[in-house]
Amino acid sequence: MESGGGVELGVGIGWRAEIDLTVERLAGVEFVEVIAEGVRPGRVPESLRVLRGRGVPVIPHGVALGIGGADRPEISRLEHLAACAEALDAPLVSEHLAFVRGDGMEAGHLLPVPRTRDALDVVVENIRIAQDCLPVPLALENVAALFGWPDDELTEADFLGELVERTGIKLLIDVANLYTNEVNLGSDARDALDRLPLAELAYVHVAGGHSHDGIWHDTHTAAVPDAILDVLTELCARVRPPGVLLEWDDNYPSDATLAAELDKIRTAMKPR
Repeated sequence: MESGGGVELGVGIGWRAEIDLTVERLAGVEFVEVIAEGVRPGRVPESLRVLRGRGVPVIPHGVALGIGGADRPEISRLEHLAACAEALDAPLVSEHLAFVRGDGMEAGHLLPVPRTRDALDVVVENIRIAQDCLPVPLALENVAALFGWPDDELTEADFLGELVERTGIKLLIDVANLYTNEVNLGSDARDALDRLPLAELAYVHVAGGHSHDGIWHDTHTAAVPDAILDVLTELCARVRPPGVLLEWDDNYPSDATLAAELDKIRTAMKPR
């Protein structure tokens, strides 16, 4: 089994202001991730300073850069990501391979990028612009989709693979999103894992969601189901991930429930 090429991180959880004290006291949290748009680099929250003081890595995770759009990344957004990385002494930053705005209009969602050769060229240039502005490596995350574009020429795995080959970008693989796309679009999560360049893996996301009328909604508001943990196990059978992080964004449960979710992740990562 190969090892992922990222900084060793361990098992972590998404830091949110609503559960800041919970994250501080949870046993075995080895790294955290914070939404970059919610951070003021000049006034880092006390909880994050406490975690950094303990040596816990903090990764800024962007949600609004729009690196998958036709417009070039906004320098102000890149400067904010860079300032967050420096303020938090982050080993890397991450963002989504997503379309979020066009012609001045905000989509309000992380929409899938058309996987065409023309779009690939645009995203490659956007990545290079971002990489030139950031003081640390950039990792891109695969997104959950409710639809696919009719003119797609490449699978998601092949599209990401070409991005890695042409730019050296790191990957943040969200196994919950792979599962979402399997349920909603009929893509095969295990086939994607076979085709992705996992040697360039930075870390992994895991999250729960809900099914409604046969559609899986990646809500980050529920326990991680066995089906998603199985995808994590499949990934770990192919590569040793540098880090695996639990996302939980609303309807926060008890400390004990979050601790149990982290234990489930650790169990799923063990060799079978």
